[in-house]
Amino acid sequence: MKVKQYLQQLRKLDIIINQKIEERETLRASLTSVASPDLSNERVQGGDPPGDARFVKTIARVIDFEKEIDDAIDSFVDKKHLIINQIQNLSKAAHIELLYKRYVEYKRLEVISVEMNYTYQYTKEMHGYALQEFERTYPNLP
Repeated sequence: MKVKQYLQQLRKLDIIINQKIEERETLRASLTSVASPDLSNERVQGGDPPGDARFVKTIARVIDFEKEIDDAIDSFVDKKHLIINQIQNLSKAAHIELLYKRYVEYKRLEVISVEMNYTYQYTKEMHGYALQEFERTYPNLP
């Protein structure tokens, strides 16, 4: 795995967690419509299960999402802790600061250049050097 891809795992995990949370919230919102079903169109045989069964099934799906979210958050926290420690073990303070801002705080290089009081071009170059140092320090990334 390339260094950039390795470091970008945090952002990807964060996006996945947020999407799961949105899905869970959509399911929760649907519970209000499932909780008061329209029985005027209820069929005697076949078709959808009665309102209570749909309600229970939706609650079970919400609970499943809760477990998935908890597992994803645990994975994210572990990976974030590992990557932060790896970044902080680099030798150059400027590389540590830049990689932390870029891959832990998800800041764009333009923002980082302003915060670190460097030109954008220099920030881009330093980013490349920081990635090279990271790769030299951790040559066997998963």
